[in-house]
Amino acid sequence: MSGIESFDCNQVIGTTLGSATILHELARGSMGVVLAAYQQSLKRRIAVKILPKCMYTEESIRLFEQEAEAVAGLSHPNIVPIYDIGQAPDFRWFTMQLIEGESLAAMLRKIALNPVPSRRTLPTRTSLTMARQILGALSYAHRRQVVHLDIKPENILVTAEARIPVITDFGISRMISVQADTMTTARGSPLYMAPEQILGKETDARADSYAVGVLLFRLLVEKLPLIAHQSADELLAAKVTGRTLFTRTPSQANPRLSPDMDALVARATDPEPAARYGSCRDFLAALDGYERKHLGPC
Repeated sequence: MSGIESFDCNQVIGTTLGSATILHELARGSMGVVLAAYQQSLKRRIAVKILPKCMYTEESIRLFEQEAEAVAGLSHPNIVPIYDIGQAPDFRWFTMQLIEGESLAAMLRKIALNPVPSRRTLPTRTSLTMARQILGALSYAHRRQVVHLDIKPENILVTAEARIPVITDFGISRMISVQADTMTTARGSPLYMAPEQILGKETDARADSYAVGVLLFRLLVEKLPLIAHQSADELLAAKVTGRTLFTRTPSQANPRLSPDMDALVARATDPEPAARYGSCRDFLAALDGYERKHLGPC
């Protein structure tokens, strides 16, 4: 093992960062490790994301610091807030709000296990509300020139009580004004990445719209009806050649949906950026229209 897989969190448990003491590991990914900590000064639990020295490269350090700086400039109820940033002898770190809940990915996996088939998906209104909140947060970030570029269920935390989605992991986010040629590699999650992102072309807010389009489809169905594929590379190849990823439309996969949803998702996930919604705000307006037409007032 190497890099993040070989990192032993016991090395940092008990470490004090300011008035916070690291307690235990919460999650880890390609961009670092997230741990729970207790902040003595304010008597609260917080989260700490660290980049261990074993992962240090010029690129990883840049992305880690970029994430903290990008999120620090944002203040939105559906985006996890950053508190502080610093460097210890064996790792770089930043602290943020600890979201009490679970990832959207974990929540969807649990729902899919329901013994009653009709309850293996979220209620349509709940799915639309979550998608609208995510789009609202992204629209806010885009107005401040930050694109996320890695929207997926694993990077959405859902609060335990109110079930509010909170966007996390801006690890590969960038300022809209930064050109794509400054990115050394195409990063992201194959299923949710826009084709232009895969190809390393210049990306903008429409890449996030694409990801939310796929995410919306996932929220509305028990399982995404993907084309047959043996690997993530096959999915990537299908995207960059303009082929559809899905064997059925949302309304075919979930009879409770109107065919109007098919057109909405198809536009959001069009291979050509110019054919998608011009912004997350436009996408949000389309969802509002669908909800008014097919579900009525709350």
